[in-house]
Amino acid sequence: VQLQASGGGLVQDGGSLRLSCAASGSIFSGSSMGWYRQAPGKHRELVANVTSSGTTVYSDAVKGRFTISRDGAQNTVYLQMNSLKPEDTAVYYCNVREVRVAVIDYWGQGTLVTVSS
Repeated sequence: VQLQASGGGLVQDGGSLRLSCAASGSIFSGSSMGWYRQAPGKHRELVANVTSSGTTVYSDAVKGRFTISRDGAQNTVYLQMNSLKPEDTAVYYCNVREVRVAVIDYWGQGTLVTVSS
């Protein structure tokens, strides 16, 4: 499985960005897809996740501002980010998680989001 993320960039406080991540390869139909982020000096954290059935989970930090979605073919995931804040500045990583006999995580290369104050 290969993941290609895009859409990061520089935006002002209160602005919006949309991240995209296209997955290719042999993707298990029951996989969840999501976004994590890692700010300088901090651990990687979950931003949002969507299951194959469409159930979504958001971190408290982004709830109400970010929206995750997944296309009909279930091989692309999006993250619409509104009302961005400087504390949202981080490298954002796309993730595909397979849960079968074991948990397998696939990661994209990361895309930098910088929010200026």
